Amino acid sequence: MTDRGRSALRLTSTTMNVGPSALYWSNGRLEIDINEMGALPIVAPVRGRVTLHAPQVTGVELPLTPDGAHIWRPFAPTARIDVDLEKRGWSWSGHGYFDANFGTRALEEDFAYWTWGRFPTKDGSTCFYDAERLNGTRLSRAIVFPHNGPPREVPPFAQTHMPRNLWAVRRDARADAGTQPRVVMNMLEAPFYSRAMVETQLDGEPTLGVYEALDLRRFRSPWLKPMLAVRVPRRARWHF
Repeated sequence: MTDRGRSALRLTSTTMNVGPSALYWSNGRLEIDINEMGALPIVAPVRGRVTLHAPQVTGVELPLTPDGAHIWRPFAPTARIDVDLEKRGWSWSGHGYFDANFGTRALEEDFAYWTWGRFPTKDGSTCFYDAERLNGTRLSRAIVFPHNGPPREVPPFAQTHMPRNLWAVRRDARADAGTQPRVVMNMLEAPFYSRAMVETQLDGEPTLGVYEALDLRRFRSPWLKPMLAVRVPRRARWHF
């Protein structure tokens, strides 16, 4: 991922170019062409294509604050992806999802901590959003996205605690009462963020999904933000 200036952006109703990379819809598929450079410690080209097959695109928009300043948009919480990158062993197919967050304020202006999870099930997928806002209020939502039928909100499952990551970021997760989620593989670790593959149990069904925990009090720290430039390079003057 590279931060780029406005001159590197082109947007139409079906295509978005960000520097040399692009996303576009084609015959009901989202094609993502990647042409980037990896960041430290592995500085090397990252090129190839990811194709997302989305049989159903939802109209769900979940406000994360009462005033709607932050919105979670699960476009395709149940999808299939094909990954074909130009490196040996970096091509595979499997289940996936496509979502996004939108907002008119910085996340750290409103939130102290949040967790999110997306777990595939035999009937579709289940997503969890839990957040602690700076004003002391909380958000706890669970939404089921079935293969057939409209999305529906369900009562959140029991909240449990998993071991903290290497940077001691707190990790809370959802599961059936009396069961314990476990981290199967750490995917991205940072002083303020944890992304992992987590195995849990929902309505008696074991499932392996993607989970994240974000500590926004740490993210606001003036000593931490400069560290992001090491992992996310900037190319402010890139032009087509």
